Amino acid sequence: MKTKIMFSALLLLSTLMFLAPPTAPAVEPATTTAPVYIIPIHGQIEGALLYVIRRGIAEAERQNAAAIILPMDTPGGTLNAASDIVRAIQASKLPVYTFVEKDAFSAGAIIALATRGIYMAPGSVIGDALPIMMTPFGGVQEMPEAMEEKAVSAVSALVRSAAQEAGHNPELAESMVRRETEFKVGDDVICPAGRLLTLTAEEASRPGPDEKPLLAAGTPKTLDDLLELLDLKNHPQVTMQITSAEKVARWIAAAAPILLMLGLLGIWVEIKTPGFGLPGLLGIACLALFFWGHHIAGLAGMEDLIILMIGVILLLIEIFLIPGFGITGVAGVVLILFALVGAMVRVVPGGVGGFGLPSWPDLQAAIFKTGLALVGTGIGAIILGKFLPRSHLFGRLTLQTEQTAATGYTTAPDTADLIGQTGVALTPLRPGGVARIQDQRRDVITSGEFLDSGTPLEVIEAQGNRILVRQAAPSNSPPSEHAKN
Repeated sequence: MKTKIMFSALLLLSTLMFLAPPTAPAVEPATTTAPVYIIPIHGQIEGALLYVIRRGIAEAERQNAAAIILPMDTPGGTLNAASDIVRAIQASKLPVYTFVEKDAFSAGAIIALATRGIYMAPGSVIGDALPIMMTPFGGVQEMPEAMEEKAVSAVSALVRSAAQEAGHNPELAESMVRRETEFKVGDDVICPAGRLLTLTAEEASRPGPDEKPLLAAGTPKTLDDLLELLDLKNHPQVTMQITSAEKVARWIAAAAPILLMLGLLGIWVEIKTPGFGLPGLLGIACLALFFWGHHIAGLAGMEDLIILMIGVILLLIEIFLIPGFGITGVAGVVLILFALVGAMVRVVPGGVGGFGLPSWPDLQAAIFKTGLALVGTGIGAIILGKFLPRSHLFGRLTLQTEQTAATGYTTAPDTADLIGQTGVALTPLRPGGVARIQDQRRDVITSGEFLDSGTPLEVIEAQGNRILVRQAAPSNSPPSEHAKN
């Protein structure tokens, strides 16, 4: 009997084990394909950092990244760079977090307030965003009272706006900028009036008025701890760094008016002289450097370069193929100016009016730089037009002799006395070519019309090596004004 009972029990146990679902083997968490972009903010905050943050955000959005992390240890930096970085963060479609590793002062605190979450390592500090004026030698310069209030008011509005949009306490943010603002939680004064708010990691993570952390959402010790806290531990990491090209781009963007002026002047000198030489090459090089620097800076795109090329083509068509100056030339000039301004303005997704339009301050700065370059080009053209033809350097760059059938190369006489003289086209003028005037071969150009060889000509303008001609009136017609003179 006992044997039967034991056999029945073993059979039942075997049946239950067979029917029970198999235990799944332990599997390591799979690595998620969406990357996490790490953009360190270490040292001074300036233009080059702005470029790498713009590049990082754009690349992260293209890769559908899970998040962007800004590990931070900075004493601050320029307000312009911080303001532009705040705008770039606010325009990002991805969540951006700050991890304060040690210090986040001044511009660093402003940037941190624009991010969705602020995390601080134990012992780190954040705050003191009062704007100061630096001397050219790196020292602190005292600002006049009116200027200080203007600067403080602007920064105060910036930090309040950044904090409100990111979900932080705007009053706490303003206490980092204004000394006269007291900040307290209930009856507990966190920062008395007369002092700028600076918080340690422990103070920033204490409960605020709404029982949420005052500023820091957590105090992880390392970046890996932060990624684990945000449930991003298994995502691949991409670390962005400032490249040498971005550092150069910063200086190019600052020197934009000078590069534009030199580029336009070089092209103007090339148009005023025969052939193609050093001024044209220098002009093209300056414009190419201008567009390259702003492209690296995340401002100029291929569309700006295409618009510029279309504008230049229309302008050349107007100058060389169409008599006078009409709608083609005006359209060319407008497109060139549009391309130059557009190359210095960043189009922010969802910008002004929700159409991606740039903000007025950005547009105003680009228009000012372009206008400054145009004024400088005009002044430079006047100076060069007055002194360059008589300079020794210009004489070495341009051809000062001409070839005749009888004497070969001889020194070219002053061309001013050619106005009103007549001659004949030796080659077709398309619109430039060769003509015989006063029994000498001359390089001439028309106002745009095409003339066949053998056409009688009249000189209507002569300046340096540029001789402008038109078809001469028939012999029985009244003499022209130039001929009367």
